Amino acid sequence: MNKFMEMAIEEATFGITNGEGGPFGCVIVKNGEVVGKGHNEVIKKKDPTCHGEITAIRNACAKLKTNDLSGCELYTTGQPCPMCLGAILWSNISKIYYGCSIEDAETIGFRDKEFFESPEKRVSSFVLDREECKKLFDKYQRLSNKKMY
Repeated sequence: MNKFMEMAIEEATFGITNGEGGPFGCVIVKNGEVVGKGHNEVIKKKDPTCHGEITAIRNACAKLKTNDLSGCELYTTGQPCPMCLGAILWSNISKIYYGCSIEDAETIGFRDKEFFESPEKRVSSFVLDREECKKLFDKYQRLSNKKMY
């Protein structure tokens, strides 16, 4: 077994044993060294964004003192959901290794698959006050010290 996936499994096991959330653990590695890890803490923190990947990304960014995780690899017990995949992309992690698929998660009651297939069925979205918000975007664009991610 891969040692980093084994660590991700240990993270997930800790979380489910302590009733903190689902069976999802994650480890982020850079140059062969673990720089972040986490497990699902949705129940513990009463926060639907506390997935293992998000927690591991936050920990890795804090440890490396950056929001750019280029060169990092992510090991996770379950295929990342759309939210986590977005965070992975925004943090510039370019390699993901996962154990169970979205379909595997569906068999134990998780609904990630429906979010990939038809998010528009779950939430309605509308454009509101675009011109005022565009002024804010324009102001940001004029900043000389901005970061784009």
